[in-house]
Amino acid sequence: MKYQVTINNKTYEVEVERGEANVLATYDAIAPAAPVAVAPAAAPAAAPTSAQAAPHVQAVAGEALTAPMPGTIINVLKKVGDKVAEGEIVCILEAMKMENEVVAAIAGTVGQVLVAKGSVVKTGDPLVMIH
Repeated sequence: MKYQVTINNKTYEVEVERGEANVLATYDAIAPAAPVAVAPAAAPAAAPTSAQAAPHVQAVAGEALTAPMPGTIINVLKKVGDKVAEGEIVCILEAMKMENEVVAAIAGTVGQVLVAKGSVVKTGDPLVMIH
């Protein structure tokens, strides 16, 4: 497969076959290039509705903080009613033996916590509702 990759305003045309990469051409970019998808990434799964995620929990309006990858929740740092700032750590997700901080995308108040320590989540699963 052939790809164009731009690094530091220098564009490389690369061919990758069976784990080996060969540079076919190199040229300077006149202007910063738009990001180029090197390989199609799997689209995140749509967040399940509250009925699918937890039928016994009533949905709360707000923005869902979702799991960025599949893994296990090893700590939930916020509870309902806690204020959160944009970028503040809300929970810790273990994936592939690494601890990943899941941070709030918006500032607000935690309206609902949909996971607990030990919960196994998939990519896109809602973790916390912030409003």
